Amino acid sequence: MRKAVRWLLSLVVLIGTLSTAGAATAAEPAAADTDIKDRLLAVPGMSLIEEKPYDGYRYFVLNYTQPVDHRHPSQGTFEQRITVLHKDTNRPTVFSTSGYNVSTTPSRSEPTRIVDGNQVSMEYRFFTPSRPDPADWSTLDIWQAASDQHRIFKALKPIYNQNWLATGGSKGGMTATYYERFYPRDMDGVVAYVAPNDVVNKEDSAYDEFFETVGTEECRDKLNAVQREALVRREPLEEKYAAYAEENGYTFATVGSLDKAYEAVVLDLVWGFWQYHLEAECADVPDASTATDQELFDYVDAISGWSFYTDQGLEPYTPYYYQAGTQLGAPTIQQPWLGGLSRYGYQPPRNFVPRSIPMTFQPWVMRDVDSWVRHNAQRMLYVYGENDPWGAEPFRLGKGARDSYVFTAPGANHGARVAGLTEADRDLATSRILAWAGVSAAASAEAKPLAAYDAKLDRQQLRREPTLRP
Repeated sequence: MRKAVRWLLSLVVLIGTLSTAGAATAAEPAAADTDIKDRLLAVPGMSLIEEKPYDGYRYFVLNYTQPVDHRHPSQGTFEQRITVLHKDTNRPTVFSTSGYNVSTTPSRSEPTRIVDGNQVSMEYRFFTPSRPDPADWSTLDIWQAASDQHRIFKALKPIYNQNWLATGGSKGGMTATYYERFYPRDMDGVVAYVAPNDVVNKEDSAYDEFFETVGTEECRDKLNAVQREALVRREPLEEKYAAYAEENGYTFATVGSLDKAYEAVVLDLVWGFWQYHLEAECADVPDASTATDQELFDYVDAISGWSFYTDQGLEPYTPYYYQAGTQLGAPTIQQPWLGGLSRYGYQPPRNFVPRSIPMTFQPWVMRDVDSWVRHNAQRMLYVYGENDPWGAEPFRLGKGARDSYVFTAPGANHGARVAGLTEADRDLATSRILAWAGVSAAASAEAKPLAAYDAKLDRQQLRREPTLRP
């Protein structure tokens, strides 16, 4: 009997050891007067890259050691960059991610300003320098990335023990959603901005319908004409493109040819305009019938960017294209106004990833997330822009959702924010964010941000990715 008991106790200890081997190691409790930098660096696996001063805050750029594969944590680690905008351990914390590289310049997301809190920001795995070496691309998926966030949260929660919210814009909004899907007990609320939801990758008619109605007919016609004219004048404009590429040392091995890259940039024009610009800027669209070759070339560059489909433009975004071609999906639009001038159509993500990296699409992944949000969302808030193409396939809520909302900002593009909602929607969204953060009492009767506007921290810098990227 005693041997049996000893064996059982040993088994329990062994199981406990194994179950925590790959989990985040929390910081040991420290005295309240311990410097916050010392508390952060006491977290196992945390190291300091630099601290940057900012009035009213402490701002840290850090590395955190993560498993390459959370299912097999013994098979190597990599260093993942995070930043911490520290205000006070007694304030709520907002966990922010762009889904791409992390900015190392102090800034506040909108929810951080609303709740007057701390902010932890994470660089998405495989965006350099947060890339394993050697890079096993099969470990780049939404569950692994959500597990990165989970470990960071578990490591920092003992320090920042008030409520936490997850947020992000575009791919960052998608990231916040996937995190909630896989770890629904971590966050007290989610605020996702302009997050596309490509449930069925081959069904993209919603985007075609969007481009048939967005803005005014006059504006749509002007943009369509410029795009068409750029294909009509392909030969002289490609000569300019070749000279531009030679001058800047650009090459086209990944996409395959200058011609393919040229058309990809041109086909992004209409999407890029509505993603990053406002209807008022239609006045700046040149008249396709009278514009010179140089005027057309310059306008396409301003909207779509001639460098985006070069090897040098694609390389930093290889992780995104890989995910788009394996799990996230990518939109395709028909653009009938081009009248057969397109040689390649909307090219798939496979064309933008080096062929040495294998890719297989998993169609069930987005269907799973969509179903989960519809039936299980709790304390989740989505904000979309009325004139943003990525909002054509949004997240939607079903009967199983609780205390969750989808709002649309009138006339807004990919930079839609709570501040741009109608007054009623803005007040409701702000009040829910404050409540989820556990600071609603401090807002008194009026739902408004608790922190004053800071021109540097809060200046909205719409992240301009290569055009057809969320």
